[in-house]
Amino acid sequence: MQTTDLTRETLRRLADLRPEGVRVISVYLNLDPAEFSTPQARETQVHSLLDDAGRRVDADETLSHDQRGDLRADLERLREYFEGPDFAPQGAHGMAVFLASAADLFEVVRLPRPVESQVAIDDSPLVEPLADLVSSGGWAVLLVSSKTGRLFVGSRERLEEVESFRRQVEAPMDQTGGGSQARNDRAASQGQEDHLKQVADILFRRTKRAPLDRLLVGGRKELYNAVEAELHPYLTERLAGHVSVDVENATAAQVHEAAGPLIEEEDRKRERAALDRLEEGLGTGGRGAAGLEDVLRALNERRVEILMRAEGFRVPGVVCRSCGFVGPAELEECPLDGGELERRDDVMESAVELAIEQSAEVIVPRQHDDLERHDGVAAVLRF
Repeated sequence: MQTTDLTRETLRRLADLRPEGVRVISVYLNLDPAEFSTPQARETQVHSLLDDAGRRVDADETLSHDQRGDLRADLERLREYFEGPDFAPQGAHGMAVFLASAADLFEVVRLPRPVESQVAIDDSPLVEPLADLVSSGGWAVLLVSSKTGRLFVGSRERLEEVESFRRQVEAPMDQTGGGSQARNDRAASQGQEDHLKQVADILFRRTKRAPLDRLLVGGRKELYNAVEAELHPYLTERLAGHVSVDVENATAAQVHEAAGPLIEEEDRKRERAALDRLEEGLGTGGRGAAGLEDVLRALNERRVEILMRAEGFRVPGVVCRSCGFVGPAELEECPLDGGELERRDDVMESAVELAIEQSAEVIVPRQHDDLERHDGVAAVLRF
């Protein structure tokens, strides 16, 4: 079993996974503390999901004998996992579990915000719920004083403290001799500069392991420029502003509350920029597509840079198992290879997978309603 955090690399790897002849079980758990804070509540949720999945496996006449046996064994393995010591939901607001023993897949992804609880059984992992989480970006808040550094990372929904360190302050020199105060002042200034360099270095080394999208700095306003001067250019490009917060004593919840308005404003600007590019592309008849048919055509042609869909948007469609073509529901055969089409109640999962495969960003606008006039789905195109 592999436990990972959600990153773009994780999303791309899961979207590319299609084990031949093997069905994958995808389980999404809502771990919102307001609803599922107790083990009993989580256990009830898990049992309901797995019982429903078991009934679907028994009723699915398209499964081969081996596939049905593998799925039953994997569902039992999931029950054992959720009832055992390896299941550690603490600190996560959601969780995704992907299992296909026949393909040597058992991966747990901890999620930064609640998700809709569901189970899917298909020939690839269900990644659509993850795409929006990744597109909202990873955030870091660095709290700095002349003696302390604290680092919080997370998303627009939640931040958690991952690093904390203090500078060792040397005792002042004997000030009886001439010039002692000046030396002490220089030493204090050099000590603070070294401290800020250390803070910036720790942050950069961490981001090489876990990249972030935007950075906020908290503490005294006069330290902001000094911190910025020490940051690596990668981090300077991601600076989104300053927050006022008690560096020494603020809790993660208080840091998140202080950062919230800036995070929300960044989300609003990012959505607006993408929607403006869409309108520009549509207006010139070039790099924009709107409506299901045009968007799916662009996805099949690998031309999509940003896929945008309204929250909760679902639509039936078809998928060609042999070549991966995704199309609207009215098609009877694959226009690319004449292959048999598989009908899907919701084709957006396949559309999102196709977008991820071509390294497209997936955005679900929540602060603008532009997609209403485009039937709920649109795309910015590369060419």
